[in-house]
Amino acid sequence: MNIALLIAGGSGQRMNQDIPKQFINVNDRPVIVYTLEAFQKHPNIDAIAVICVEGWQEILKAYSKQFNITKLKWVTIGGGNGQESIRNGIELLKENCAEDDMVLIHDAIRPMVSQEIISDCISKCKLYGSAITVIPCVEAVLYSENHMDAEQTIDRSTLMRTQTPQAFYLSKLIWAHEEAARRGIANSIATCTLMIELGEKVGFSTGSEKNLKLTTTDDIEIFKALLQSKKDDWLK
Repeated sequence: MNIALLIAGGSGQRMNQDIPKQFINVNDRPVIVYTLEAFQKHPNIDAIAVICVEGWQEILKAYSKQFNITKLKWVTIGGGNGQESIRNGIELLKENCAEDDMVLIHDAIRPMVSQEIISDCISKCKLYGSAITVIPCVEAVLYSENHMDAEQTIDRSTLMRTQTPQAFYLSKLIWAHEEAARRGIANSIATCTLMIELGEKVGFSTGSEKNLKLTTTDDIEIFKALLQSKKDDWLK
């Protein structure tokens, strides 16, 4: 099976809203529903699991019924940080899935993930054994330790910006989190960084600037604009 594991365990403090950002309504629909629908729609996704912020599990299940998300099979709660939350999700899948199943770990607050991004992630994971959705870095990048000034640049041609989904086989994810516990690695930023900290090489799949992560209220405004936009016919 191909399983989407959605990370929705954060409280969204940087958004400074009264409810978790994944449950904010945009055009009368919660953000997480847009994300769920993307994976529900994809023909090669067999099941969806969600790592949910504690206290919101029943609300999530109610939304899944309201919006006919039939592929949602499992819900668990998040942990103290991102790595711990994903580990909770992996433990859930370990109990319900086969170790050769593919897991696409995705931020619930990336609601604009396209069918093409999901397809390429699955394809590249089959090819490389892993697939990290990335886009090239097009901005000039400055190195700064104090966040006030800089006198050093980083060659942007060597940099890739990571997104989600990030796909691995379940057996690899089980190994990674067990090995991280043995080595005392407890707060890696993402699954791709955890794998690299463990000495693994990761493959790339193709992302998009539209696949934005909703972190601030500005991102919500961009998301609203993207929902209303239509690609001009003359654009290739």
